[in-house]
Amino acid sequence: MRFLDEHDNDDPLLSVVNLTDVFLVVIAVLLIIVVQNPLRLTTAKSAVLIENPGQPDMKMTIKDGQELKKYQASSEIGAGQGTRAGITYRLNDGRMIYVPEKEGEPVLQRN
Repeated sequence: MRFLDEHDNDDPLLSVVNLTDVFLVVIAVLLIIVVQNPLRLTTAKSAVLIENPGQPDMKMTIKDGQELKKYQASSEIGAGQGTRAGITYRLNDGRMIYVPEKEGEPVLQRN
């Protein structure tokens, strides 16, 4: 009469318990992913994330408070607008000295 006790294996509640276990594992994996994200909400107010550093397809994401700015590298090197503002010198002791230039003043070139 052993086969009369085997009707417990057909209990539909056991499959629900198994699904609950699967969902708990999925939730745990998602929580680990959220915690390891460098731009998560619990970090400092500002953060910088660089993807593929040194590669042509490098991307940079800057978080400043609630604002996210994304930059992507282009093939233009040193492109931009601006004027020369002065010269910086490094002293022997490691200090840096900045000497601003006045407009119209000739620039001395060191050979």
